Amino acid sequence: MNIKEIQNLIKFVAKSGATEVKLEMNDVKITIRTGEGHAKGETTIIQQLPTMGAVAPQVMAQPQVETALPAETETTSADEDSKYITVKSPIIGTFYRKSSPDVPSFVEVGDTIKDGDVLCIIEAMKLFNEIESEVSGKIVKVLVDDATPVEFDQPLFLVDPS
Repeated sequence: MNIKEIQNLIKFVAKSGATEVKLEMNDVKITIRTGEGHAKGETTIIQQLPTMGAVAPQVMAQPQVETALPAETETTSADEDSKYITVKSPIIGTFYRKSSPDVPSFVEVGDTIKDGDVLCIIEAMKLFNEIESEVSGKIVKVLVDDATPVEFDQPLFLVDPS
């Protein structure tokens, strides 16, 4: 991973409103922390994992970036949502409901889905990942707007399994 990719990742995380992101790939381990928990704004720690000998961790700091945490779009009672299965984001990235602007969405509210159906696409680092359903049922609610950043484990859809 080169420095330009790391800088782009830092900018993406800052825009997404995430407070902490950890990424481990091959021999590189990256932790990015942002938000109110840190007085200096944004801190990035890049650590090269040792392959032959001990390597000291490198620290790269970015200037403070003002980020607003995304507001809750809807407040629903836990009782209403408890009977539904929540489909969550397996990765951080940008959420897309359709594969291109001129085609219909993968799923709409009221659509019946089955295990393995594509629900959406999440773009992460220029890779488009199809997110497939792990449950069967009916789409009750889409919780994320199209073309918006999502965090790991963020709820995307509510599915009625009955």
